[in-house]
Amino acid sequence: MFLQVSQLHVQYRGQSQAAVQDASFGLRAGDIGVLIGPSGCGKTTLLRAVAGLEKANGGQIKLGGHAVSSDSTHVPAERRRIGMVFQDYALFPHLNVGRNIAFGIHRWPATERDARVAEVLEWVGLSGTQNRYPHELSGGQQQRVALARALAPKPQLLLLDEPFSNLDVDLRERLAHEVRGILKAAGATALFVTHDQLEAFAIGDMIGVMHEGALHQWDDAYSLYHRPATRFVAEFIGHGVFAPATLVEVEGQTVVQTALGELSNIAECPLPSAFESGMCDVLLRADDIVHDDDAPVKAEILRKAFRGSEFLYTLRLVGGQIVQAHVPSHHDHRLGEWIGIRAQVDHVVTFKRAC
Repeated sequence: MFLQVSQLHVQYRGQSQAAVQDASFGLRAGDIGVLIGPSGCGKTTLLRAVAGLEKANGGQIKLGGHAVSSDSTHVPAERRRIGMVFQDYALFPHLNVGRNIAFGIHRWPATERDARVAEVLEWVGLSGTQNRYPHELSGGQQQRVALARALAPKPQLLLLDEPFSNLDVDLRERLAHEVRGILKAAGATALFVTHDQLEAFAIGDMIGVMHEGALHQWDDAYSLYHRPATRFVAEFIGHGVFAPATLVEVEGQTVVQTALGELSNIAECPLPSAFESGMCDVLLRADDIVHDDDAPVKAEILRKAFRGSEFLYTLRLVGGQIVQAHVPSHHDHRLGEWIGIRAQVDHVVTFKRAC
């Protein structure tokens, strides 16, 4: 692993709770990692610790096999060869694009410096803009200039702290895809902080979900969605609800009894002995629930959110259980209408039943 964070602990003076506690993860060279979580969860503090802007109270950070942070070691930020892109871009308004990008390589020979500026501008799709000023550029273009400036000195690691938060929603997701392409073309290793799941899924090879200073899971997007390690990850990623369920064994197979009926022939499912009396909560994603007019289970539409190609329906079963379902948008049912639904689950994610 190029970046290795092991049991990292960061606690601010005067604070009773650690900002980051026992966080461990690894990032391979050339990969893009993303830290995601609600505000105040510790993701920016962790990023700043990797940058060298915060000191570790415990644990260790290694870059390229060399320790840069521990309770007894602290390599200053300027000696870590790390580039940073901030949410406010931090461009110098009195310098044109070319001089902004060249700021970190001003000691390079002029020929090499000019060639590098031209190279990174080509990567970010802004060739020929060297003489323009930041105020003459759109928000998305300014963000690309900030990225080009961070890439210019050839950092061994690039850190991006919510770089798209000042942009509108549609532009954020599109730019996330474009930035991923730029970073991959540059062969850069990067760690990215965001609170937006769509950004995280669009840009990240690996994604870490944080909550109250703890890193709950470090995994690819598919695993976070379908195999969440903790209840918090299951709640935070995607749309879904927890439904009371009971696991029983029938003819050597585990059957899941729910308000939607029995779920069987499931590829992945824990044994009934995993929970007391087999009672648990099962995670039902919106894409686990299928609209089927002929299904015996009926549900009332409480809310619906139009998503273009589909609706996200929030539904209430006869017994009061709430579920959600993705339904093609040509099935435009009214609020209060009862529709047929059935569960179509390939693998079951279960947790200890909530009190």
